[in-house]
Amino acid sequence: MNYFERAKFFRTKKRLGQNFLVDGEVIQDIIDYAQISQDDIIVEIGPGVGFVTEQLVKYAKKVIAIELDEEAIKELQKLNAPNLEIIHQDILKTDLFSLCDGEFKVVANIPYYITSPIIALLLGEVDDLDNKNRNKIKDIILMVQEEVANRMTADETSPNKQYGLLSILSQFWADVRVLRRVGRKCFYPAPKVNSALVKLDVRKSPRLSLSDYSHFRKTVKTAFAQRRKNIKNCLLSGGFSKESIVKAMENLGMNENTRGEKLSIEDFGRLSEELLKYGK
Repeated sequence: MNYFERAKFFRTKKRLGQNFLVDGEVIQDIIDYAQISQDDIIVEIGPGVGFVTEQLVKYAKKVIAIELDEEAIKELQKLNAPNLEIIHQDILKTDLFSLCDGEFKVVANIPYYITSPIIALLLGEVDDLDNKNRNKIKDIILMVQEEVANRMTADETSPNKQYGLLSILSQFWADVRVLRRVGRKCFYPAPKVNSALVKLDVRKSPRLSLSDYSHFRKTVKTAFAQRRKNIKNCLLSGGFSKESIVKAMENLGMNENTRGEKLSIEDFGRLSEELLKYGK
């Protein structure tokens, strides 16, 4: 099936970040990785003209496609699939919880410029312990920029620029892995960057057991706010008292000159708990 020729007939909109996946092998990989059963409900974010959608409806009990572009909606309607529901709406303004009864899987070739907000929408922030959306999601398949995929899966051993807030947001409520790399020529129009297919297996409980998750979020955000500074100076700039910082780091055996990107998520958890203790 020549997706490329079909895509050329559609006027893509740069402002919506439209780059349609036109590689049949990659589309089939998405279907395979999603492991769809006949009982599954799929929520597809940013279906565009429906190249992935037309495959999803063959396997799922129901596909709920959320699309903002009116012209793309008209193309989706041509699929005329009885198990396809099309919602004309901005994904960031959509109440996913109310879309259906029971759990669902998410498949998305999302506009790259809103990747972080979409992940926050799906998983909730690290201190959002009872996020309604996350509690209904089984797993998530995302097409993202390769650079973003590296950031989502990075840890304290990764290159400094990769590990940060997005890494912790992604991994706090999900187990994240890169499924495959996807080249620029797999899209129309071809983006300027390579992409990657990522899977997030949603956790039922957070990665860490903490006494104050909002304090943990504040600690992490402060630690990465000024990446050139060491952790001590970042925390000082973020309003933590010098006394509590010194005591907490001494108790944990942490070097004051360490930068935030060298601390694991577990290290941040221990630091947050110690800062909270001495802060009180």
